[in-house]
Amino acid sequence: MTSTSAQKVYIVEHLDPELEQWSSLEYKTIAAESQDAGALFYLSSVPSNLQVPDGFRDSRGLLIEQRGVEELFAHKKERVCLLDPSATTELCPEDGDKFDVFLFGGILGDDPPRDRTSELRKKGYEGRRLGPVQMTTDTAVRTTRMVVQDRIPLEKIPYVDHPESKINEHESTQMPFRYVTDRSGKPILPEGMFDLIKKDTEKGFGDLL
Repeated sequence: MTSTSAQKVYIVEHLDPELEQWSSLEYKTIAAESQDAGALFYLSSVPSNLQVPDGFRDSRGLLIEQRGVEELFAHKKERVCLLDPSATTELCPEDGDKFDVFLFGGILGDDPPRDRTSELRKKGYEGRRLGPVQMTTDTAVRTTRMVVQDRIPLEKIPYVDHPESKINEHESTQMPFRYVTDRSGKPILPEGMFDLIKKDTEKGFGDLL
């Protein structure tokens, strides 16, 4: 059952000087899924001169802001939750009553993980964790939405960790993250992500990130 509390907002503070193609696919997915769930999605702290793929700024449900989270939500700092891998408290459905804004430090999906969230941690937001396994940014937002809007506890969400993706008859690559799975048990990936992974396999997964 979806929460009837205030409209939820998911915000990714863009912490990179560039916008890679794989990030744009994740952000487009987050935006569309957020809109379908009756929520808002902001990509914040975006430099005015940031180069983005064609059509990205027109993505359904995407709100691009040059302002950062501190300015956007200065009036309700106590209602902002930072999704922080270093937090000591796990996100729970009741947090949907306590918080309206859920903040993510792009880019979560680093392998190996880098503590990019540290810049946001310094701002003093209350933190919650999404379990012990590294997630891609779209998976982290999807998981958060399932917990705070659909009221599904973290441990009840169907996941797959480090799935293998078959590139061709002879090659496969292991994706070093946790993913939410669909009803058939397959990891949910942004549209176009598998093709991008396949295209970049010869360069190695590390180059993709």
